Amino acid sequence: MEENEILDAMDYDAIQEKQYDELTQLLEQKDHKTLRERLEDMNEFDVAEFLSELEDARMLAVFRLLSKETAAEVFANLEPPEQERIITAITDQELSGLIEELYVDDAVDIMEELPANLVKRLMRSATPSTRNLINQYLRYPEDSAGSIMTAEFVDLKKYMSVKESIARIRRIGEDKETIYVCFVTNASRKLEGVVTVKDLLLHDDDMIIEELMDRNVVFATTTEDQESVSEKFSDYDLMAMPVVDMEGRLVGIVTVDDVMDVMEQEATEDIEKMAGINPSDKPYSRSSPWEIWKNRIPWLMFLMLSATFTSMILTSFETRLSAVAGLVPFIPMLMGTGGNSGAQSATAVIRSLSLGDIEPRDALRVLWKEWRVAFLCGLSLSVINFGKMLLVDGLLLGNANITLAVAATVSLAIVFVVMFAKLVGSLLPIGAEKIGLDPAVMANPLISTLTDAVSLLIYIFIAMLILGI
Repeated sequence: MEENEILDAMDYDAIQEKQYDELTQLLEQKDHKTLRERLEDMNEFDVAEFLSELEDARMLAVFRLLSKETAAEVFANLEPPEQERIITAITDQELSGLIEELYVDDAVDIMEELPANLVKRLMRSATPSTRNLINQYLRYPEDSAGSIMTAEFVDLKKYMSVKESIARIRRIGEDKETIYVCFVTNASRKLEGVVTVKDLLLHDDDMIIEELMDRNVVFATTTEDQESVSEKFSDYDLMAMPVVDMEGRLVGIVTVDDVMDVMEQEATEDIEKMAGINPSDKPYSRSSPWEIWKNRIPWLMFLMLSATFTSMILTSFETRLSAVAGLVPFIPMLMGTGGNSGAQSATAVIRSLSLGDIEPRDALRVLWKEWRVAFLCGLSLSVINFGKMLLVDGLLLGNANITLAVAATVSLAIVFVVMFAKLVGSLLPIGAEKIGLDPAVMANPLISTLTDAVSLLIYIFIAMLILGI
């Protein structure tokens, strides 16, 4: 089979594995010339993945084979532990060349992850202009548009022709993060419009940029929250967004690859909060047991202590519940059903809030919808449970404590427990958003604790009405 036919018969992972094997073989054979040529042709992410599999000495040797431009791109794609290994091993001169080749936003991201001693060494190796630019970025608020933007962009003037604009892009575009979207500024660097390379290619050379540019520019300010920036990217299908200061001057751009990182980070934070874990700035693989303990123990402690209310309710009504033996075994089922029902509603509402699908002002509309859903879910579970208790627990298992009245009590309690849990699960996140808290905080653990206590009260109250306990 020819090479193209072989590639067609393999999936992407298999192709990558075969490629890594070939690179390893070249390294073993010390065929550095061929190895360098292969690495230069590969995507920088794949090169970074290959380097991360090598031991220190080999990784450094292969890294030094790369050109300055490729080395910088590969370095930006490495994980912090591999970046530390390279910084520690290379000379100050090599480090200076590396930091100068990095995009500023990548350099800032790297410094935020590295230990203080390595950050100091990086800053010492940078030129004064690069050092000043990095310090400027580090002064922006954490998680703001300014902290994730880059200063490497193409700017044009509205009086330039298409021909002049294309010439400028060719002249300065090589070191820019993106050239596909260009922003138009005036003499004071104030943002006036946006034009794409597609616009330039499809119009005559003598056409003026002012006639082509779109004046309705979607932009962000340096202090705007990065989550708001990511929402704009999603809403307007952007590839790059200009970032302006308080005076409207263009100071940088945010590109789609930066926004994808933000989306991943924000989604991870929401998932951790919904699971009762304080968000961490490190991935799980690089977090020590001590750090994981610190992130998990506060919520576990709070939830354990808050469960005291459930214990107090059980203790207060212990005599009443023990009067009908068939009631006690179904307490865990009721509490679990309530917690799961609340978690479903909370998850749906939190996600809708984060996507901008609903706002706090939609609270009544959401509650009305969830009430109808809760009634349908509660009624369905109640009917199934009623039949299951009579047929399975009563007849098949021969449990004499399962009477018609007991089955009716448990089944009716399910309806009200599910309705309460779903209404609370939808209302708490909206309330949190209204007062400026992260809705994810009001998620599964807190809602489960609340519904556990109320589920017991509902169960006991219905038992008192039907069974007279």
